[in-house]
Amino acid sequence: MATIEHILIHSDRDILLARQKGRAMGMLAGFVSTDLTLIATAISELARNILLYAREGEVELHLIQEDRRNGMVIIARDQGPGIHDVERAMQDGFSTSGGLGLGLPGVKRLMDSFELISVPGRGTTVQISKWLHK
Repeated sequence: MATIEHILIHSDRDILLARQKGRAMGMLAGFVSTDLTLIATAISELARNILLYAREGEVELHLIQEDRRNGMVIIARDQGPGIHDVERAMQDGFSTSGGLGLGLPGVKRLMDSFELISVPGRGTTVQISKWLHK
């Protein structure tokens, strides 16, 4: 399996595909079942946000090795409307869609690192990572 995967997000089917590829890559890296679930959940939430707010975008999955440890980086990007109030979007319980999903704060809690860059009118990029803990 490749160490980089690109999944275009245009439909619910693409969200499922991104989750499946994320789990498969995580298994390849040696993540345990609980971490695979966290990775798949985070991918699902980010991909759903792409579909909901931007209608299309992409998810990139990268297996990485740094300082003799393995990990996975997930980058979700779109060219949608962007997030006008990032600070508010990072508050628990905040939703502009009326949904009850994890939201961005939930994704941040599931992963080891979280970085969000959003420019109103130009799009959003979220980069998260998970490290294999041995």
